[in-house]
Amino acid sequence: MTIVWNDPINLMSYVTWVFQKLFGYSKEKATKLMLDVHNKGRAAVSTGSREQMEHDVSRLHAAGLWATLQRD
Repeated sequence: MTIVWNDPINLMSYVTWVFQKLFGYSKEKATKLMLDVHNKGRAAVSTGSREQMEHDVSRLHAAGLWATLQRD
């Protein structure tokens, strides 16, 4: 799975926008994930094959978010 971690840099509205843009999530789902990142310190934003998760982490890094891989 792909985990996005909280950081002190990115605005909550930007994180929500990134989730919508990269994953095609609805505003409601993207907002819920962003709030998990903000309040819990992390959120699992995608699951799938290792190759797909590496691609997602790369795209999130390109967008300026802190993301890592983790086994489900």
